[in-house]
Amino acid sequence: MKKYLVTGGAGFIGSAVVRRLINNTPHKVLVVDKLTYAGNLDSLSSVAASDRYGFVQADIADAERMRAVIDEYRPDVIMHLAAESHVDRSIDGPGEFIQTNVVGTFTLLQAALGYWNTLKSGQRDGFRFHHISTDEVFGSLGQEGFFHEDYPYQPNSPYSASKAASDHFVRAWHHTYGLPTLITNCSNNYGPYHFPEKLIPLMILNALEGKPLPVYGKGENIRDWLYVDDHAEALLLVAERGKVGENYNIGGWNERTNLDVVRSICALVDEMTPSNEIGPREGLIAFVADRPGHDLRYAIDASKIERELGWRPAETFETGLRKTVSWYLENRAWWERVRSGVYRGERLGMTV
Repeated sequence: MKKYLVTGGAGFIGSAVVRRLINNTPHKVLVVDKLTYAGNLDSLSSVAASDRYGFVQADIADAERMRAVIDEYRPDVIMHLAAESHVDRSIDGPGEFIQTNVVGTFTLLQAALGYWNTLKSGQRDGFRFHHISTDEVFGSLGQEGFFHEDYPYQPNSPYSASKAASDHFVRAWHHTYGLPTLITNCSNNYGPYHFPEKLIPLMILNALEGKPLPVYGKGENIRDWLYVDDHAEALLLVAERGKVGENYNIGGWNERTNLDVVRSICALVDEMTPSNEIGPREGLIAFVADRPGHDLRYAIDASKIERELGWRPAETFETGLRKTVSWYLENRAWWERVRSGVYRGERLGMTV
């Protein structure tokens, strides 16, 4: 049994990791989350009663609090998922992204390094600091090629720039101070418990409610889609068996244009909840002004993690999307509470 400290564990990907740790392993978990708009303890309700689960509400940029939490809990693994993560929000307010993603990661690294230096040799050797990042740090691909682990960083949005900076800090803390780190860069995640400002959950909910389905530009931008539970499995595999100091790209091998994604959602919602009043949901698609600096294509080469650790995604885009739409239909109470609060589906990222 190990002790995992998961920052951002009440968020979308973080909560999937925590649920998997409690349901599929013998490990203990402490969630550290500031509970900003996208942090939701409802996403952890299924595991919150476990005696192997704990929660602390805290800001990772609070150095004194992070030192105290880490020193008291004494983790074997820190999985760092806490981040501001929405490109449109980063365009409207980049300062929060610098504070959380850059300053917060630096603060957490310092606290982890101080703790690691107090450990005895056996514990020091087994400790891991696992930083979870994004493929957006690599910039925009053309029509061909893939992001591999040695691809040059070319971030194009305030969000991706802040994540690129945090990746570099983690790498530097390993090479300079010897902190045993791991970095993973993932493609676009989707699945249950996804905050509805992102493309797939927003389109599902708008389609259910008969609202317009806004598609940026011509809908030609391409993303590689990764089902969140597949990602959680990969992250735990890297934390357990990844080579210290290495980067691992995690992708779904599922490239789709944004327009194709929205059309697939329309077809599934029509199938599962037909509505004579609304009609075919594809008729709700509305093309809107493109996002400033919108990257054309992302695609992950995930062959390294398959070759070295034996991981491949279990879900195709079709099976994962069907599971996702079904989950939103069956869990209306979860997303209605979200939509009644800070975010109601309005357009963000138009301040430029």
